Amino acid sequence: MDKHEDRDAGKVRLSDPGELDDPWQDALASGWGELETAGPPASPVPQARGPAQDGPGTPTVSAADIYLEVQRSPAFQEVRRRYRRFVVPACIAFFVWYVAYVVAATTAPELMARPVAGSVNVAMVAGLGQFLSTFLLTWAYARHARLRRDRLALELRWETQELTRGAER
Repeated sequence: MDKHEDRDAGKVRLSDPGELDDPWQDALASGWGELETAGPPASPVPQARGPAQDGPGTPTVSAADIYLEVQRSPAFQEVRRRYRRFVVPACIAFFVWYVAYVVAATTAPELMARPVAGSVNVAMVAGLGQFLSTFLLTWAYARHARLRRDRLALELRWETQELTRGAER
């Protein structure tokens, strides 16, 4: 048996210190994936000039400029559009449902006191419906984010990090 001594045996070695792979990039969890109705992917973020791409004497772009450029990009606008298309109608629907429950409880106590099954009345069913609708809305939001936004947002995030890597702070 040979004994090998290596001073750097416990150190992590990278070919390029700035190059870290995303371990989750290609690994989708069970049931994850884009739906056919998700639409075509948005165009990528325009490439900003970094020190490696610029010639000598060319000023580098600041991180703030890169973030503003990313915010104006079609990819970012697509993520925001997908977010708004779910959140705005869901918030309106939930608010209407909540206000209807409160208004019915205060203006129509005889309706809310009507028995449904045994000692369970309409108010109890509607109150439990508030909890159920909260859980269903949470599940629907998480599913929508997973299927429609997470992959695009993660790609946008990685592209932004790549752009800001050589930028001035």
